[in-house]
Amino acid sequence: MFQVICIGSTSKDIFFPTKEGVVFDTPEDITAQKKITFELGAKYHIEDRFESVGGCAVNVACGLQRLNISSSCYTVLGNDADGEWIENELKKEKVETNLIKKENCLSGLSAIVIDKNSGERIIFSNQEANERLNVTIAEILSFPWIAVSDPSGDWRDILKKVAETSAQTDAKISFTPRGKNIIEDATAVYAFAGKTELFFVNKDEAIEIVNRINRETMEADKINDEKFLLTELKKSGAKIVIITDGNRGAWVYDGLEFLHADAMKIEAVDSTGAGDAFFSGFSAGHIKGESLEESLKMGIANSSNVILYYGGKQGLLNSDAIEKKIKEIKIKKLN
Repeated sequence: MFQVICIGSTSKDIFFPTKEGVVFDTPEDITAQKKITFELGAKYHIEDRFESVGGCAVNVACGLQRLNISSSCYTVLGNDADGEWIENELKKEKVETNLIKKENCLSGLSAIVIDKNSGERIIFSNQEANERLNVTIAEILSFPWIAVSDPSGDWRDILKKVAETSAQTDAKISFTPRGKNIIEDATAVYAFAGKTELFFVNKDEAIEIVNRINRETMEADKINDEKFLLTELKKSGAKIVIITDGNRGAWVYDGLEFLHADAMKIEAVDSTGAGDAFFSGFSAGHIKGESLEESLKMGIANSSNVILYYGGKQGLLNSDAIEKKIKEIKIKKLN
């Protein structure tokens, strides 16, 4: 039986690495503290390009599968060449594809500009197929874990059906929302977080949710504090809250202790799949019954390795490789 059903977005990703962009700090914009600019009307030569399967549901499913957690992907593809290519890539990873839906539309496609100086990226995406995602409860009743990643379409209805399924079967839920979900309805995201075993957000998303839920003006120092953000998000009822922040690492809170792990000191090639790799690494550890510390190490190890490659799949670790890599990671307990 498959252990995890991964519900969410899927795409073909095309990467354009460049050093031409100018990055500058914008600390006054609390949810977008760095920006990149290009000359308007200019043409830039790209020496090479890279293609990879992408989308949160795919990246998480592949990451879990490599760590010996059997996974199935619940997503929507178009009846086109890109959709066929994506499905074949999943089959290569031994991810179950029988719950993938096909529509007469374009499959998800992302053009991703990589700043070669930092490894950070800007994503331009078309989500026509992903916007048609819908969930049938009967199809997900047999799974002990439901991973909801970056839901599109009528995403509130998807969350409602997942919550109903969990109430019926006691399935555990892991959840990472997309920025669009938070902007459209932070209250719905927060309410669903309260039903989760694992709730993952990056720091910008955490700030956005807390700002929108609290409805009060907060000092920048307070809203920037990870322990404060974890505490506020834990009030939703989520069992474990995890916040990631790029090369600053990740923070975890289970209601008893705050943990932090720095990201590994490596030169990033592409940060696109880092969050999904962390999600799958941490989730795999937790599903296997590992401690909070070990699960955090697995998340950091997986995300640190995936950024050495373009795309969110190539650098995903298997069980043997992750066991070696976690020995390099230190966990800090915060007061």
